[in-house]
Amino acid sequence: MEFITKITNKSIALWNYLWNDVWSDTRNNWYIRLAKTLNLSVKSFLNANIQSQAAALTYHTILALVPALAILFAIGRGFGFHNILQTQLFNYIPAQKETLDTVVGFVDAYLAQSSQGIFVGIGIALLLWTMISLMSNIESAFNSIWGIKQGRSIWRKITDYTAMLLILPVLMICSSGLSLFMTSTLQNLFAFEFMSPIISILLKCASYAFTWLFFAAMFMLIPNTKVKFKNALIAGFFTGTGFLILQWIFVSGQMYVSKYNAIYGSFSFLPLLLIWLQFTWVIILSGIAICYSSQSIYRFNFSDKINFISDDYRTKITLAIMCVITKHFANGDKAITIEELTSKYDFPPRIAIDIIERLIEANLIVRVINDNSDIEMGYQPASDINKLSIAYTLNKVNRHGESDFIPNFDTQFININNSIDDIINRFNSEAQSTLLKDIDIKLNNN
Repeated sequence: MEFITKITNKSIALWNYLWNDVWSDTRNNWYIRLAKTLNLSVKSFLNANIQSQAAALTYHTILALVPALAILFAIGRGFGFHNILQTQLFNYIPAQKETLDTVVGFVDAYLAQSSQGIFVGIGIALLLWTMISLMSNIESAFNSIWGIKQGRSIWRKITDYTAMLLILPVLMICSSGLSLFMTSTLQNLFAFEFMSPIISILLKCASYAFTWLFFAAMFMLIPNTKVKFKNALIAGFFTGTGFLILQWIFVSGQMYVSKYNAIYGSFSFLPLLLIWLQFTWVIILSGIAICYSSQSIYRFNFSDKINFISDDYRTKITLAIMCVITKHFANGDKAITIEELTSKYDFPPRIAIDIIERLIEANLIVRVINDNSDIEMGYQPASDINKLSIAYTLNKVNRHGESDFIPNFDTQFININNSIDDIINRFNSEAQSTLLKDIDIKLNNN
C-alpha cells in the first residue's frame, strides 16, 4: 500500500507538472519543449475559443463551398486533373452520389456563369472576392492564435490571397490525384510485376507528403507574420496526419450512414458535412497553435500567473516596456520589436502584446516598419521624448478609455474624487521630472 501511495503521489505530481507547472520551467531542454508542445496541443484541442472559431469558419466555409470547388475544378481543368478530382470527391463520400452530382452541377453552372456573358470579368471578380472573404476570416483566426492584432491591408489581401489561391489548390490537387495520375504511367515505364507494389507505396507516401506540405504552406502563408519553414513543416505533419485519419474515419463511416438515406434522403449529407468541417477546422487551428508554440514556445511561459497578475505589477511592466522603447529611440537604434522585447528583456509575450496595444491606443507609441519590411513591425514613441516622464505615461495610460458616465458619481463620491486628485497631484509633482529616457536599465547577463 505504501508503494502504491508513492506511485500515486508521483503520478499526480507529474500530471500537475505537465498540465500546469511546465510553463513556469524556463529550461530550454528538448524534453521540456516537447512537454510544452504536447501540453499546448491538448489544451488547444480542448480550448473553447478554438472550438467556437472552428464553428465560425465552418459557417464561412459552407457559404464559400461552391466558389471554392469552382476554383479547385478550374485549376484542375487547367492541369488536366478535373476528372481525377471528381473521382476523388465521389470516393470520399461514396454514400452521397446523388448529392455530389447536384453539387458538381452547381459548380459547373457557377463556372459557366463566370466565364460567359457581357461582363466576364465581373463573375471572376465575384468568385475571387468570395474566396478572399473566406481567406480573410481564416487569417483572422490564425492571427488571433499568434496574438497578432493587425491583419493585412486590403491591397495585400488581394495580392497575397490570390497567390495563395493559386499555390494551395495545386498542392491539394497533387496530394489527392498524384497516385491515380502517375500509377499507370510509371507502371508502363517499369514493366515488372514486383515494381507495382513499390510504386504504389512510393506514390502513397508522395500523396501524404503533399498533404503535409499543403498544411505547412497554409501555416506559413496565411498568418500576418514570419513563420519559419521548419516549424510550419512540423505542424503540417501533425495536422496532415490528423486530417488523413479524420478522412479515413469519415470515408469508412459512410457505409454505416448509407442506411439512413432511406429516412433522411439527401439531407443526411448536410449534418455529416458540417461535422466533418467542424473537426477539420479544429485540427487545423490546433495545428497553427502547434506551429506557434514550436516557433516560440517561451511565449506561453508563466501563462497561469498572467491570468492573475496584479494591477501594481502590470503598471511596473507597462513603465518598463515604455522605458525600453523610449531609450531605443533616444539612442538612435531601430524600433524595437515584440520578439526583441520578449527575448532580450524576458517579458512574457502575452502580456507584452496586451500592454503594447494599450500604449498604442493611449497614443504613447506608434507602429513603424523596420528594414523595408511590411511584416516586421517595430515600436517607437508617439510624442517628444523630453516630456515622456513616469507621471505623463501613467496619466495617459490610466485615463485612456471611457469615464464620467455614471450619473451623480462626482457629487455622491466627492470625497473619493478629491482624495484621488490630491494623490495624483502629489505624485505628478514628484515623478514629473523623471524622464523615461534617463532611467538606467540593467540587462540580464545570462
